[in-house]
Amino acid sequence: MAKPRGKQVPQAAPKSSQQDTSLDKGRLSSNTMLFGFLAIAVLGAAVYVNASPKLGVAFAGTRACDELPAQAQRINQKAFNVLPAVLPLTESNATTFFHPPGTDTESLKARPFHVYDDEFLNVIGSNPKLSLIAHEASGNPIFHEAVVWYPPTEEVFFVQNAGAPAAGTGLNKSSLIYKISLAQAEAVIDKVNASGLVDVVEAPSNPTVVNPNGGTNYKGQILFAAEGQGANIPSELVIMNPVEPYNTTVLLNNYFGRQFSSLNDLAVNPKNNDVYFTDTLYGYLQNFRPPPGLRNQVYRYNDVTGAVTVVADGFVLPNGVTFSPDGTKAYVADTGANQGFWGWNQSEPSTIYSYDVLADGTWDNRKTFSYIDSGVPDGVHCDTNGNVYAGCGDGIHVWNPSGKLLGKIYLGETSANFNFAGNGRMVICAETNLYFAEFAAVGGTYIY
Repeated sequence: MAKPRGKQVPQAAPKSSQQDTSLDKGRLSSNTMLFGFLAIAVLGAAVYVNASPKLGVAFAGTRACDELPAQAQRINQKAFNVLPAVLPLTESNATTFFHPPGTDTESLKARPFHVYDDEFLNVIGSNPKLSLIAHEASGNPIFHEAVVWYPPTEEVFFVQNAGAPAAGTGLNKSSLIYKISLAQAEAVIDKVNASGLVDVVEAPSNPTVVNPNGGTNYKGQILFAAEGQGANIPSELVIMNPVEPYNTTVLLNNYFGRQFSSLNDLAVNPKNNDVYFTDTLYGYLQNFRPPPGLRNQVYRYNDVTGAVTVVADGFVLPNGVTFSPDGTKAYVADTGANQGFWGWNQSEPSTIYSYDVLADGTWDNRKTFSYIDSGVPDGVHCDTNGNVYAGCGDGIHVWNPSGKLLGKIYLGETSANFNFAGNGRMVICAETNLYFAEFAAVGGTYIY
């Protein structure tokens, strides 16, 4: 944000030697009073704090004249550096939601764009909006992952949760692929709850993509990371035509004759067009894949030669993967704290790691980018300014490229994945709920 310019004080005209000294004293007294009032006004503005408990707590240093967008609120991080009581880990942990002082669930959801740092104002712009556009009352988590925008038809695709008992999938049947129209979503963005006004349409792949989880744009089509099913249907990378009859082709189904464990997510690097994908244990941890036969790793598929190589390991449970807009940085989420039927082990990672992508496409210089305060980071994506977004336990978290938390799109529920859908549009999956957001940032979705 631009700093206000200092007030320009006009130069006084030279005084005559015959000017009355009493008049000079009067001017001095007036000037002193004027500057005193200005100092008080500036000091008052500098310490202004929003006292409304239902609107969150503004942070010190905010000018009184600042106005936030209608759906935004500031979160004062200093307000919870020291709490009167810190709950034990059995009561406050990654599976619970933290309420900053002066807030509750109702107030946090009422204004869902949470400003932790003023840089977030550039991300959300002057009029961000969030709308609930679909709800699955049966409890079937059909709004899960693989959120992919297909520009030619202005549709967004996503998939059902393959491992959730409420889905009835796993070994019983494959999860399903769905889509929505962005035109319908945009038409209802002014409604906070527009559930039922946007059609959720099944896109039956042919042959079926078995338990898709991750997805991305690939050569004008959609490439899915399919987890597989049982011991005899392996994990695969599968290309699907996004128009009827949704015909599919398998791109990759093994590593030198060995089955992948449970392919999870994938991204195309904009520098070399290669596909990078994560392989992890969630198919096994959700009871529809056998025990692993490979390490939990990130792989690279060379788009020209078909070569498959490993670019990174050392994870507990690698999950989401994405690249910076210029392709020089890679980000991988490790959701090791959430171990499926083994339960939560909160000493394991709930972490996003960053890597430098070298000129030859290999990765180097692993760094801890961020540790998540709510749930685990699942899907990760970037905007065109290199800001990093992740689906977490309470919604979407946003960091700048240095790893500073800028803000959240607060849902009060878990988002496994989401994605940009062009300029200023985002579709957010939250298991039984589907959200549509509009704000200033431009998605870094790579389409070739």
